[in-house]
Amino acid sequence: MSILINASALPNIPWEPRPKTDRGSSPLWRYSGNPVIPRDLTAHSNSIFNSAVVPFKGGFAGVFRCDDTSRRMNIHAGTSANGINWSIENNPIDFIKCRDDQPDSEYKYDPRVVFVDDKWYVIWCNGYKGPCIGLGYTDDFKKFYMMENVTMPFNRNGVLFPRKINGRYAMLTRPSDSGHTPFGDIIYSESPDLEFWGRHRHVMSPAHFSQSAWQCTKVGAGPAPIETSEGWLLFYHGVLTSCNGFVYSFGAALLDLDKPWQVIARSRPYMIAPQESYELCGDVPNVAFPCAALADGATGRLAIYYGCADTVTSLAFGMVDEVADFITRNAL
Repeated sequence: MSILINASALPNIPWEPRPKTDRGSSPLWRYSGNPVIPRDLTAHSNSIFNSAVVPFKGGFAGVFRCDDTSRRMNIHAGTSANGINWSIENNPIDFIKCRDDQPDSEYKYDPRVVFVDDKWYVIWCNGYKGPCIGLGYTDDFKKFYMMENVTMPFNRNGVLFPRKINGRYAMLTRPSDSGHTPFGDIIYSESPDLEFWGRHRHVMSPAHFSQSAWQCTKVGAGPAPIETSEGWLLFYHGVLTSCNGFVYSFGAALLDLDKPWQVIARSRPYMIAPQESYELCGDVPNVAFPCAALADGATGRLAIYYGCADTVTSLAFGMVDEVADFITRNAL
């Protein structure tokens, strides 16, 4: 399939060719140096995972989930020259509230970052009487501002689209419950101002166990959707309930450009599932959870950052045409 990415060239995208020994059953392959971010890269971190990375000023910047040794969940800023070797701030981001009456955050986790209009927007799971979707922005990855929560509890996996759709900001979320959520659909919402959200549309549900078991318990959006000539490319996680608990893997889907709640195709097989030691063993075993993706509009290269076993962060690579072809050939 011939497919183009609607994005600028990114010549310094992290990259490693597919190993010759790779059997090629998936369009994605793992970086040989995984994990790229260890659990103890900051002074007080127990784990660093499910984090967001973007190109920034010739290098890369990001917002990282760092659970400290008290097991408090928070997000920290970081930078890198090459997208592989990272420097992450020891202290969490100290958000400046946009309104005096905004509630405090009990915790923050699983951030995403995307550039929309003229700002870098950070979206995360925010603790306010339960998990909801928090939103903020930055111009320089040094000073961060917190806006109003965009959903009421309970909700997780908030992801902004990188541009307005039909004149409105667009977002994907996964409404949930107050616990570990043994269910979950992906929902699309729109907003004229990033504060008041509506026009909710159902995007996708978990698959039936007999059709695609890796995504039969719940599904949730991963990185910000990537605009392509064939639709929005969405990497998403799926969950299987096994006899030993949840197993998190990820695949991808193509969504309609003008009506993103309409799924063109989604992959029946997974693309990455817990198989390596750093994905199988950790604080939460059997997790491969995508949160960020870099795309080179010139070559079609993709670099996907994903959390492993809720402990470390790793990288996978792919080509956009091979990913799209895999989705359509193996559509659910």
